[in-house]
Amino acid sequence: MNKTQQNSPLGMAVARALALSLPSSEEHDHFGSPSFRVKGKIFATLSAQAAHSVLKLSLADQAALTATDPATFSSVPHWGRFGWTQVELADMDADFFRQLLSTAWRQVAPKKLVVAYDQDA
Repeated sequence: MNKTQQNSPLGMAVARALALSLPSSEEHDHFGSPSFRVKGKIFATLSAQAAHSVLKLSLADQAALTATDPATFSSVPHWGRFGWTQVELADMDADFFRQLLSTAWRQVAPKKLVVAYDQDA
């Protein structure tokens, strides 16, 4: 995964729209912040106050991202050991964020839904 340069920060509205564009994704409250779920499982959250997102990634993806760009990516305290990774949206390109969301979605989506999504792509 490579982060690309951008001209302006990724806004919350765009981040929300990208998350909701994934199959069967739904928005729900999660301790006062929006979370995005597929079949009841969270794959991403947004924090309006801090302008960041938290994504469910594999430990390998998390390690690669935090090593390459620690200013943008960090392991979430206590939850990072499960792949939860904080992403600073101000440093994020919309296309790359879409790729990360898709990766997070795939971590929790039912396998049949992933196969159907891949066949439609």
